[in-house]
Amino acid sequence: MELKNYIDKDLISLLKHKKKKNVLLELINLVCENRKLENKEEIKKAIFHREDLMSTGIGLGIAVPHIRIKVIRKPIMAVGICKKGITDYETLDDVSVKIVVLIIAGEGQHKEYIQLLSLIVSKLKENEIRKSLIKAKAKKKIFEILIS
Repeated sequence: MELKNYIDKDLISLLKHKKKKNVLLELINLVCENRKLENKEEIKKAIFHREDLMSTGIGLGIAVPHIRIKVIRKPIMAVGICKKGITDYETLDDVSVKIVVLIIAGEGQHKEYIQLLSLIVSKLKENEIRKSLIKAKAKKKIFEILIS
């Protein structure tokens, strides 16, 4: 499994918002518009329900909101960078989130879903990669860092 098969330049955003709810909505809108998904309300409901259960802020300035829903045929990944940080994103280490990776997979894609979560988290645990992503000024550069 390689990230280049799941990351799309069109699903990378230099985030405009600094509040968790608005950031999640920004990424959901990006995915729904670019993938022509008609079930935006179902996705929003599932993402916010997941966050209500437990925050997806995993620490080190990273959040990985993730869900599985019926209509998705291949996992979708959207990446958002918030250079100033999202201060109201509850995290395990109380560090503000600067990198958000939204993953939406189909209900029958459990193995692929878990592998993708593991792959992105392993990559983002590398300090130099996180620093490079946060410094990046263009979506193309973020894409190149993630697939390298």
